[in-house]
Amino acid sequence: MIEPRTPVPVPAPRRRQDRQGPTSLPVTARTARFLVLAGVFICAACGLVYELELVALASYLIGDSVTQASVVLSVMVFAMGVGSLAAKRLRGRAAVGFGLVEAALALVGGCSAMALYAAFAWNGAWDGAWEGAWLRDTRYLLVGFSLAIGILIGAEVPLLMVLIQRIRRQDAGGAVADLFAADYVGALVGGLAFPFLLLPLFGQLTGALLTGAVNAVAGGALVLGLFHRDLTRRGRCTLLIANALVLGLLATAAVLVDDFERAARRAVYGKDVRVALQTDVQEIVLTGSVRGPVDLYLDGRLRVSGRDEHRYHASLVHPAMNGPHARVLVLGGGDGLAAREVLTHPGVRRVDIVELDAGVVRLARTDPALSALNRHVYRDPRVHVATADAFQWLRVDRRAYDVVISDLPDPGITASTKLYSQEFYGLVSRVLAPGGRLAVHAGPVTSRPRVFWTVDATVRAAGLRTTPYRVGGRLTGFSAGPDRTAGGAGPPDASPEDWGVVLAGRTRPEPGPRAAKGVRDAARTRPAGLTPSTLVHPRYAD
Repeated sequence: MIEPRTPVPVPAPRRRQDRQGPTSLPVTARTARFLVLAGVFICAACGLVYELELVALASYLIGDSVTQASVVLSVMVFAMGVGSLAAKRLRGRAAVGFGLVEAALALVGGCSAMALYAAFAWNGAWDGAWEGAWLRDTRYLLVGFSLAIGILIGAEVPLLMVLIQRIRRQDAGGAVADLFAADYVGALVGGLAFPFLLLPLFGQLTGALLTGAVNAVAGGALVLGLFHRDLTRRGRCTLLIANALVLGLLATAAVLVDDFERAARRAVYGKDVRVALQTDVQEIVLTGSVRGPVDLYLDGRLRVSGRDEHRYHASLVHPAMNGPHARVLVLGGGDGLAAREVLTHPGVRRVDIVELDAGVVRLARTDPALSALNRHVYRDPRVHVATADAFQWLRVDRRAYDVVISDLPDPGITASTKLYSQEFYGLVSRVLAPGGRLAVHAGPVTSRPRVFWTVDATVRAAGLRTTPYRVGGRLTGFSAGPDRTAGGAGPPDASPEDWGVVLAGRTRPEPGPRAAKGVRDAARTRPAGLTPSTLVHPRYAD
């Protein structure tokens, strides 16, 4: 009996896009592996630039770099894990999947800086807090970009693992080692390129757009040049169109970036922006006419308002000058306004200004409005300038001063916390002459009493006696002095209403009769249980 023959099922042909075995390459396997690893290197460098760009821009706009770095990096690392899991669905189409991932990453990462800056300029202000409706949209946008970029970066390695195995099969451990070696070296190069090349040469916006373009070209060239035989015609067309659109959008944004930046500055600072420059330290913006009043912004924060700066600087300087004052040291104060008040006192023989940013001093010397405001103090032969970090300068300087004026950025800004630490005030006490006095700008009293009184506790921990006082009269809507937020940038009640000063010496100094009411006003805001701030344990978070 003849058994009926069971037909053998014929497997359906796989689409070329789904091939899992070794692929047909236009170059040798060794060259192909090198090109894949070079692509990993470039994509890793771009990915780290996106991370650093988000951290830098968020720190610039918000001011608390520790919080912003923690939020961005933690969200991004979490998202990378999500991206790695999501990439499992694309392993059957690894080539086209990797190409589309890189195109999306180039677009999202390249445009992230412009989108965040636009949200800052046209959608209200970032006041450094993570609470409140005023910051809800822009805060979510920052987290959203971190999440999206992290997911796309996380999808890269699983897809690249598939592609590199298609070139030549090897054990998984060796392939992973090769991929991660190229990835980590690329991250090193990207991390160094951002602060030393992209930021100083191109700025944050153009630097991000340029990085996105490099990312798109590298990803597209790798897939279309090396793995094009794995792609269907539809896949090739999709990648070509996607990359052309991404590069076109990035190029258009790069052409328009200067106009965008000018419009954003007008939205933030008003229509009368007269000087805008980026130094090695910070962005400097000067608004107002040459005849005044002038406003000076440093990294987006209103440092000087010509409308009420005189009251701030006079209240900071004059009580400290109540005694011997032949030699005076001004820490910060590169705008020359504290030195202007110092020079109104007879008997001053020398004023040393220690300013981190030479660009501020240069502007204070040469700008007609700002130099008129400081009464051309830099022409006075008694005034000497050192461009240095105040902390490092005090570590090496041994000269004695009768008066030290600390006119530094607000302690709530992370980069400034070391200049409000117990160690810093210990260095200041070493340069105080017998009977010398220290005046410290300590932020607003009414709106941030814990910060103000933490400064007082920290100065006392360094062995000095203190007389804290409050200075009222701050104009509504303006925030002169080195505080965190610019007036008018948030809700009507967000602008500080006063300034706080801590006057200190080895014996308890007397600020004079004009400050007596300010001493009583400040004392009424004193909270209990505050501890000093140190380098390793800063305590200036609101």
